[in-house]
Formats: sequence, C-alpha cells, structure tokens
Amino acid sequence: MIDWLQHSTGGLLTLAALSIALLLLLIIRWKVEPFIALIVVGLLVALAAGVPTETLVGSAQKASDSLLEKGFGGILGHITAIIGLGTLLGAILEASGGAQVLTRKLLTLFGDNRAPLAMGLAGLIFGVPVFFDIGIFVLAPLVYVAAKQSGRSIVLYAMPLLAGLSVMHAFMPPHPGPVAAAGLLGVSLGWIIIMALAVAIPSWLVGGVLFSSWIGKRLTVPVPEEMLAAAEKARGEGARDEPPLSLVLGIIAVPLVLILAGTFGSILLPKGSTLLGVFTFFGTPAVALTIAVLLAFWLLGFRRGMTREQVTELSAASLRPVAMILLVVGAGGFFGAVLSATGVGKVLATELSDLGLPVIALSYVISCALRIAQGSATVAIVTTTGIVAPVVADLGYSQPQLALVVMAIASGSIIASHVNDGGFWIVSRYFGLSVKETLQTWTVLETILSVVGFAVAALLSLVV
Repeated sequence: MIDWLQHSTGGLLTLAALSIALLLLLIIRWKVEPFIALIVVGLLVALAAGVPTETLVGSAQKASDSLLEKGFGGILGHITAIIGLGTLLGAILEASGGAQVLTRKLLTLFGDNRAPLAMGLAGLIFGVPVFFDIGIFVLAPLVYVAAKQSGRSIVLYAMPLLAGLSVMHAFMPPHPGPVAAAGLLGVSLGWIIIMALAVAIPSWLVGGVLFSSWIGKRLTVPVPEEMLAAAEKARGEGARDEPPLSLVLGIIAVPLVLILAGTFGSILLPKGSTLLGVFTFFGTPAVALTIAVLLAFWLLGFRRGMTREQVTELSAASLRPVAMILLVVGAGGFFGAVLSATGVGKVLATELSDLGLPVIALSYVISCALRIAQGSATVAIVTTTGIVAPVVADLGYSQPQLALVVMAIASGSIIASHVNDGGFWIVSRYFGLSVKETLQTWTVLETILSVVGFAVAALLSLVV
C-alpha cells in the first residue's frame, strides 16, 4: 500500500485528495487552527510519500535546508514586509480620517440619487490599503447616515460598499491573499496589480452596481436602531479637521504607481541602464510601501498633531492581527513545498495535459471547493496555490499568465460566503440583516464577484 502511494500516479493523486480531506476535517470538525492543520497534514503527506526525514526536517547541522524551513522561510521572506507595511499604511489612513473624507466628498459629488454609487467607489478606493473588516468598521456609520437620510433600504448602500471592499481585498496587493499567491507562484506584484484592476473593476460593476441596485430596490431593510447612535457620532466627527482628499488619494496611489513603474521599466528600459536601476529600486514592493508609509506617518500623522507615542501605539495595534495571517501563509508555503517534493505536482500536470483541462480552471474549482468547505479565503488561497504551484512550474507560463492564475484562485476564494465565514456575520451584524437576508444579499453578491472575476481572468488568459 505504501509503495503504491509513493510510486504510482493513482497513489500520488489519492494522497493529494486524502491530504485535502484531512485538512478540511481538522479545520471544520475539530476546529484546529489552520496553520497547525497545514503543518500536520504537510508532515503526514511527506512521511506517507516517503520523503526522507533529513529532507523534511533537516538535521542538527543543516536544519535550514529542510522542507519545513524552506517552505516557511521562502514565502514569508517575500511577503512579510509587504503585508506589514500595507497594514501600517491602512491604519494611518483610517486613523487620520481619510476614509471619512473620501466618502463624504464622493457623496457630495454624486448627490443623493447616486449615493449608492458613491459608497461603492469609496469601498473600491479605500479598499486598496485597508483590510475588508476594517473598511466595514470605519465606513458603516456613513452608510447608516446615507440610508437614514434617503429613507431607502440600507441594502442599497451597503452592497456597493461591500463589493468594492471585497474585490480589492481579494485581488489587489498589499492584501495577504494575492500577495501570498504571487510569492508562491513567483509572479511580480506589478503584474498582479494590472490584472487585479482588469478583473476587479468589471466584477464590481456587475456585482456592486447592477446586482446591488436590483436587490436594494427589492429587499427593504431599515437602518438598525442600535447603530443610529454610531451614525450620529460619525456625522459629528465630520466637523473635525480632516486631511485633504488629494492627499489621501495621493498616498494611496504612491505604492501602486511606483510598483507599476518598476514593472513597465523592466519591459521598456535597456537592461543594465541607470534609469532601470532607479525604477527597479523604487518599484520594489517593500521599498514602494515603505515610502508610502513614511509619507503617511509624516503628512497624516505628525504634521496633523499625532505624537510619536500615538503613532507607535497605532502601529503596534494594527500589526497584531497580522501574525495569524503570516502563520497561515507560512504553513501554506510548507504544504506546497511538500506537494512539490512528493511529485504530486508533476502527476497533476501530466493528468491535466491528458484531460485538456486548463490550469486556470482547475485553480478556480479547487479554490471554490476549499472556500465553501471551510470559509477562510486565506486558507483557500494558500492551499490552492500550494497545489497548483508545482503544476505551473514546468509549463513555462509568462508573468501575465501567472498573474491570471492568481486572479482565478482569488476569485474562487470569495465565492458563496455563508455561515462558516466570519465576514458573513460581520455583514449581518453591522447592517442589521437576518441570516436569510444576508444569504440573499451578501452571499449572492460574493458569488457574482467570484464568477465574473474568474470569467474575466479566463478570457484574458486566451489573449496574453
């Protein structure tokens, strides 16, 4: 039996299937933390596949050469600074009132009749630097105000905002999912940004504009009474000294522009030129985000009255939730390294070639299944990427093609949010929706964003 698992095509595929089943069982049934579950399953798969102990965990003399340390260290060395800096940038933008000034300006610009569109654009723009749940916490009171003033259903205002926050969190760096997938597949964040915009905007238009308008007119949900006090408080805070909108937008744009400049510079500028060196340096994601964070600390923090102690406290508080994300991503990197070492990736590549099934479709289906089964988008992304990374390694994909595979994985990771997803309950609580109403609105919205995102990625993969 062991020999069959280790040396036959059917055995290796069975081993891969059993590993996923065990992973889901540990997370769903026994409530094991995902990063622990990924390590346990990775170790068991390696042992079952006959990976030598020294290769798996190293020796006293060469522990750094082990799959365990290479799997963790390889991906964390790539993404830790990016995710940490991105988190700091979002925190200072939120604390400075950047989200509120952006939303209020958009509401003023678009007027009462197009307030839902303004909320959607606010989610789309502010969703770049802030985590999904933080975006809800900060902007929900403004949704209450807009809905109360109009007398219309809160669904009409909440769904566009949620769509904007969701697509940015799913597709756009510096959010953990796309950054982790990019690191595992070895694709430039510049190409991830380009493809993220190409996929996120159509998804938002269909889900955040068309569907949200349709469902918002058919499902009447009043502003929750217990949230009105928070809404009034948010309105009162509008009188405080807020940063200029141009400054907020400029700081959000700085890292994106620098990273894209580095990507296009590598294509258009002569190899070895001084100018290319400059573009490459400033376009390195960690450098670009460091510049943006320093600008934000100075222009939105110190110059606007924040003390060093306040900035330090804000930084420490914002980075605390990042630890678990990094542990999950690191464990996912180890799991992927094990699958590669066992030969599962090559077997999958052969089978897919024989079946004619595109890798981008396989990536989406696996990500969808993992998302629906266990609820976490991050776990779905890192696990799926670990499975398909060995497959794409030998296919000679270009950077744009790899970026589209990341988009397919990210699309699958947001499908059908339901009761096993923390985001489902955040949406339900903050917008006063019953479970049935949340399924009718948020769950359907996430599914639309997922399907449209994958469709756009698949279409683009035919021409790049």
